[in-house]
Amino acid sequence: MTAAPEDAQQPAAEPVKTAKAVAQTNTLVAKLWNYCNVLRDNGMSTIEYVEQLSYLLFLKMVDEIENDPWAGRDMTAVVPADYNWQSLVTKRGPDLEKHYRAVLENLGSRPETTIGTIFDEAQNRITKPALLERLVVELIGREDWTVTGTDLKGDAYEGLLAKGASDTKTGAGQYFTPRPLIDAMVDVMQPGPDDTITDPACGTGGFLIAAHAYIRDHHMQTMSLDDRRAYGEGRKIWGNELVTGTARLAAMNMLLHGIGTSDGPSLITVGDALADKPSGKHATLVLANPPFGRKSAITVVGQDGEAEKQDTEYDRDDFTATTTNKQLNFLQHIMSLTAVGGRAAVVLPDNVLFEGGAGEKVRRKLLDEFDLHTILRLPTGIFYAGGVKANVLFFEKKPPRADGRPHTTDTWVYDFRVGQHFTLKQRPLTRAHLDDFVAAYRAGQPRSSRVESEDENGPFKRFSYDDLIARDKVNLDITWMNDPALDDADSGLPPEVIAEEIVRDLQSALNEFTAIARSLGGDVDVPEAEVE
Repeated sequence: MTAAPEDAQQPAAEPVKTAKAVAQTNTLVAKLWNYCNVLRDNGMSTIEYVEQLSYLLFLKMVDEIENDPWAGRDMTAVVPADYNWQSLVTKRGPDLEKHYRAVLENLGSRPETTIGTIFDEAQNRITKPALLERLVVELIGREDWTVTGTDLKGDAYEGLLAKGASDTKTGAGQYFTPRPLIDAMVDVMQPGPDDTITDPACGTGGFLIAAHAYIRDHHMQTMSLDDRRAYGEGRKIWGNELVTGTARLAAMNMLLHGIGTSDGPSLITVGDALADKPSGKHATLVLANPPFGRKSAITVVGQDGEAEKQDTEYDRDDFTATTTNKQLNFLQHIMSLTAVGGRAAVVLPDNVLFEGGAGEKVRRKLLDEFDLHTILRLPTGIFYAGGVKANVLFFEKKPPRADGRPHTTDTWVYDFRVGQHFTLKQRPLTRAHLDDFVAAYRAGQPRSSRVESEDENGPFKRFSYDDLIARDKVNLDITWMNDPALDDADSGLPPEVIAEEIVRDLQSALNEFTAIARSLGGDVDVPEAEVE
């Protein structure tokens, strides 16, 4: 599929990522990244560059569709002739820069459409007309983007986003979940054509794109035309993002991956997902990695009637517990957002599993009213946020039971943390590293077929509801394995990996002590770099 609205209705062939396709993607990423380096030398961040690239790439693709005799579309309803790609390429120098600003201002006035999301509050960050001219003429202008395969241009754009996430000065990493983790989560959740899929904190859209790709690869050929259209109209897949700039990257990322249409409804809602409870639109599959950190100034009024007062009020009578812990609130929101009979896979930091007070209330509800069947303990070194110890919680929403008994009977914990050592550069996480977890999960098979690790120090272990509810404060931060690297000074880990792990452990310890202090009522201010 391409960005053309009609094309969004056509079934896509299953992608085969050959060595040639990977090489083409890498070549395109390198070309785009080299120009990014030029702009970085002139004070522009990577994410700002990707934003500008998004604007120009969108205009170029619309121009190609309009000039394609096979498409047969008049695209002036999408982009007026006075503000299209051709209006840019005919200008040079200061005239080009001035006109580019006018284009951005005009195209940002289309609320609730994909184009409106991409250009909302758009600004020109390229201050030198000569650099803008080079970007228009030498880079974007020389590629035929609509004939470039969906996977190629989509993967190239996502490659740029990944590089932007490593730009620690911008904090962009908080919006980016490692693709190998996303793919493993999607593989075990097995989204299907009957699912409605959402991510309430979608960042750059990684979960939504991976879920759509899974359905395309496994089901698209047998789906009805209306079902395929539903993905472009927001009836089957949608997301929410708080930050306007990140939402535009998500909208463009999805468009380049063949999801949605340029002049159709926006699949990304911009706003605070926690502000209101879901109203008439629940999802059968929720995939999310809510932002880490506790920066939101909020007042939460829960079912317990208590309020913790700050600047922005969340009056959520569907929340069980009152808390200013952003991750706990996201978990409660996702519990509400998930349709009865639906399922969720959510990345959450360790403090959600052990904090007392509100945390204990939420965990009890999760065990009683949902089936919390699996927890994946994640290693450090895979996220761009430093010192993060996180988990993936897999659960299903069940209708109330007449006998009042809890829905969780057993929770299986896979410890992928102990004995695993990753860094973003020297030893990055790959999808193959998660193969054992995916195999142990046994997606699509009865959970009764699961088997604990034969070794008592193995990674996969089952805990009964009675085991969990008896733990102090229903603490779900469970570990039983010994890390051999801690007992073996000659473990073979490179010194730089050991040093990075020491730093991450210190940052993580500080985060956990901060969470404990706040749960006791303390007002602790943690430096931004250590939280986000």
